[in-house]
Amino acid sequence: MKFKRVFVIVMDSVGIGAEPDAAKFGDAGTNTWVHTAHFCHGLKIPNINSLGLHDLADVEGSSEVKHPHAYIQTLRERSNGKDTLTGHWEMMGILTPNPLITFTDHGFPKELIDELSVRTGRKIIGNYAESGTTILKQLGEQSMKEGSLIVYTSADSVLQIAAHVGVIPLEELYRDCEIAREITLRPEWRVGRVIARPFVGDNKDNFTRTSDRRDYALSPSGKTAMDILQENKKDVLAIGKIHDIFNGCGCTESVHTVSNADGMERTIKLAKDRDFNGLCFVNLVEFDSLYGHRRNPAGYGKAIEEFDVQLGQLLPFIKDDDLLMITADHGNDPTYTGTDHTRERVPLFSYSPSYKKGCKLEEKDTFAVIGATVLANFGLKPTSNMIGEPIKELLK
Repeated sequence: MKFKRVFVIVMDSVGIGAEPDAAKFGDAGTNTWVHTAHFCHGLKIPNINSLGLHDLADVEGSSEVKHPHAYIQTLRERSNGKDTLTGHWEMMGILTPNPLITFTDHGFPKELIDELSVRTGRKIIGNYAESGTTILKQLGEQSMKEGSLIVYTSADSVLQIAAHVGVIPLEELYRDCEIAREITLRPEWRVGRVIARPFVGDNKDNFTRTSDRRDYALSPSGKTAMDILQENKKDVLAIGKIHDIFNGCGCTESVHTVSNADGMERTIKLAKDRDFNGLCFVNLVEFDSLYGHRRNPAGYGKAIEEFDVQLGQLLPFIKDDDLLMITADHGNDPTYTGTDHTRERVPLFSYSPSYKKGCKLEEKDTFAVIGATVLANFGLKPTSNMIGEPIKELLK
């Protein structure tokens, strides 16, 4: 074992350039990092810059620096998709050859909606693709008046259910989502996630989603690096959406967060105060949920700058026997058309004070090198269903 503590932080959707097959996904020419920085006339990112960002792309606000304590490279996604589950599962060794089902164009089948209505005892309204904030303006007042459930989807493989907490209690909404999850386990309706979206407010002009969101995800299709760590008595600390993304599989402890800042604060506290032995796996979702899907490059850039400040607070607590890996799960270029994720390479920054010869490494053809490297660090072997090879330079 070279490192006792490994931190993997996922800047959700912060990709760094179109994949070779991006045109098949309608995403040729996308680059979340570069286009966001250009729109913002440069980003103030001294801490990410110090890890060698400029070696990966000419991001406005970055500069060429020596980074002896950090290895940097890009990773391509081997799975057939560009969604959160697929990206995170691949990081932990799972190849997803068939993309998850989406219902973006026509909504969910009538048979599904009818069954959901009967089993929940609630009228269903909506059933089309829309942003979460917009659909509350459109249907929130009707939902309050009728006591109905707002069902909607997006470009992702998701079924989302929104309800006002003053009309439909939170526990009932969660139960309704559990019913929807059971229904959508059928192969023909198999979505990646069912998401509870509680909201508050008096009218369409002040409806606000609460932090009590809950995701009901599919379990990974096979054993992951997290499962192997757990089976071998290593800590697997899940911060943010990680528990939901893996449906709790492989997690020894989980912490729900309400924002990127909250996720980083909890990670900093762990790094400062806790001498764990294993993996701390962190997802920071607001880059994606608040700014990428809403095509808000100014907000996206500000979120990156805010992350950079907290990264500067984290780095002093990363010790010689720690490894910090910062990456992404896909792209979501906020300057691009539509509202969907974008099929992009992701950066991988691997930092430890014990490194003395940090440099740019070659691009790898799968995100799974992350989980493979973590397992190899602890002397553990992957199972036959897993993909990915360790990054040997990180373990010398």
